[in-house]
Amino acid sequence: MKDLDAHAPETPSASAVQRTMAILECLDSSRRGLNVSEVSRKLEIPKSSVHVLMLSLERLGYIRRASNGRDFCLGLKVYALGQRMAKTITVAEIALPYMQALVDELSLCAHLAVLDHDQGVFIQKAEPAGSIHFDTYIGRRMDLHCTSVGKVILAFAHPESTEHIFSKRAFMRYTPTTITSGQALRKEVTRVRRTGYAIDNEEEELGARCVAVPVLHEGVSFVAALSVAGSIAQMEAPRVEDLVQRLRECAVAIAADDLPPPPLW
Repeated sequence: MKDLDAHAPETPSASAVQRTMAILECLDSSRRGLNVSEVSRKLEIPKSSVHVLMLSLERLGYIRRASNGRDFCLGLKVYALGQRMAKTITVAEIALPYMQALVDELSLCAHLAVLDHDQGVFIQKAEPAGSIHFDTYIGRRMDLHCTSVGKVILAFAHPESTEHIFSKRAFMRYTPTTITSGQALRKEVTRVRRTGYAIDNEEEELGARCVAVPVLHEGVSFVAALSVAGSIAQMEAPRVEDLVQRLRECAVAIAADDLPPPPLW
């Protein structure tokens, strides 16, 4: 364990985290699984410590017992974590050429966003050359109540992931048009679910308008929110209907391009 601890802070919690990760990596390197004694010897960690950590990992679903009852293997929960990230990366890569084509046609900035805890996060972005640049980037997080992608996420993501958000008494006000109550947000999300698209009318930033639609796997399961953004002048109200149609066509094309299904966990 000397190499493992060489650059780590000397705290009990850090040591426990390092040992836990070392156990997972050790099990990942074994095809048949390993028992507590074998893990203890390989990692040079006291057997009692390994036993406690492995029991905790088993209880949480990150490792499981092999059929012989003594050896341990990685559990489905570890697999799920990797699959979730892999699917997110795959969606972003698949979507980029379609988003770039949309940007080239519309001269607007395009974003792809997913739910992460209680916020949205951009996983892809495409923007036109020589146009208004938005202060957005891949990895940027945003609130759900005041963005078009956020409203789409609330409308189409699994209810178990988002229902608690509506119970908040108040939401942060960014502009005079920001939705600030759970009741008003629920009403807006109901409209989004009915119409199939969401609009951010200067709700997060004055002078900016965004329109978003869902990307659905096989037309059913929510994968991500796809949007275009521009200035109020670029996205005048009469243009919104056409933008929604183009976004829908782009979302369908992304979903049809060997898009993997969203995680079920």
